[in-house]
Amino acid sequence: MPITLPQNLPAYDVLSREGVMVMSPERASAQEIRPLRIGLLNLMPKKIQTENQFARLIGATPLQIDFQLIRMSEHQAKNTAADHMETFYRPFSDVMATGEKFDGMIITGAPIEHLPFEDVTYWDELKRVMDWTQTHVHSTFGVCWGGMAMINHFHGVDKHILPHKAFGAFRHRNIAPTSPYLRGFSDDFVIPVSRWTEMRQGEIDAAAGLRTLLASEEVGPCLVEDAGHRALYIFNHFEYDSDTLKQEYDRDIANGTPINVPLNYYQGDDPARAPLNRWRSHAHLLYGNWINEIYQTTPYASDKIGL
Repeated sequence: MPITLPQNLPAYDVLSREGVMVMSPERASAQEIRPLRIGLLNLMPKKIQTENQFARLIGATPLQIDFQLIRMSEHQAKNTAADHMETFYRPFSDVMATGEKFDGMIITGAPIEHLPFEDVTYWDELKRVMDWTQTHVHSTFGVCWGGMAMINHFHGVDKHILPHKAFGAFRHRNIAPTSPYLRGFSDDFVIPVSRWTEMRQGEIDAAAGLRTLLASEEVGPCLVEDAGHRALYIFNHFEYDSDTLKQEYDRDIANGTPINVPLNYYQGDDPARAPLNRWRSHAHLLYGNWINEIYQTTPYASDKIGL
């Protein structure tokens, strides 16, 4: 079954052309089933690109998804047109005021890794968001910096600055093959990584209630389950398009920013050649498994979520 999106949202046409099942809210309201309400708290500068990436993954399941776009209340987007933000996004303060609940929530990354959490301009509001998820969201998925923020807020696990950027498509291991979130996963696979910080396995192990599901010998822990907070934290980027790392590399080269060629990404590690997407199938598996787990466990009566 399809994901529900406004017909004038750019992702609607993009996903329709790709063969993803997309449905307008008007058509969805005529069906006698309850769609899963999934919110995207989008902290990335390229809002439309990020919308497309996550809508593509959660819209590939056989369930109807009501996709809601949310922004921080006071922070103003600088890289996305104001009319797009006004038309498609609601500030978190409005969402919180309504008392509405969500079956799932994705908190994206943000290019602010170098800042201590408390120096981020919207940190106080984000802490309110994270606390709010415990009573208003059935399952929350923190991605990259969003996952680091959540694991820090709930468990005090800190991020650490790397001496150089972890950048490329790195091999990872499935270390919890019986996890329902990893159904269909291979033992060994590739995930895009783009970050200046890391989480350390020893510190995660020392925090009660956390279980690492995916990890890499080169770039450390990747996917962590926090059952007590009904959350997953992923520090890498399954959602990336084939050319996202290339866009980041080309941007840094154009700006004169020192950057290494992303490892294991271009054919022959040659940036003059086309990159290879070797993570797409596992990306769909992970987000499909997450949606399925939500569907299997969320209350049918949405007012019971978080109780």
